[in-house]
Amino acid sequence: MIKVLLLKTNIILVSRIEEVPSELGEPDCKLTQPFIISEVGLIPWMNEFTNQTEMMIHSDSILTIVDANKDYLDKYQSLTAE
Repeated sequence: MIKVLLLKTNIILVSRIEEVPSELGEPDCKLTQPFIISEVGLIPWMNEFTNQTEMMIHSDSILTIVDANKDYLDKYQSLTAE
């Protein structure tokens, strides 16, 4: 499912997100093709550091998760279409 995430660091992402089973203390959310929502548009998250398109994070790093509105959903799907 594609969601908008507000991280505790005040970064806002749009991404496919999936909860995954994990051991206590291990990351439990998989983000697929996350993009930062910025004033200039959608920017791939962490692409200056890695070529990975799937990233694991702790759910406790996320402040809130909401549905993406139609504009961001369309932009995200356009950027991630194969």
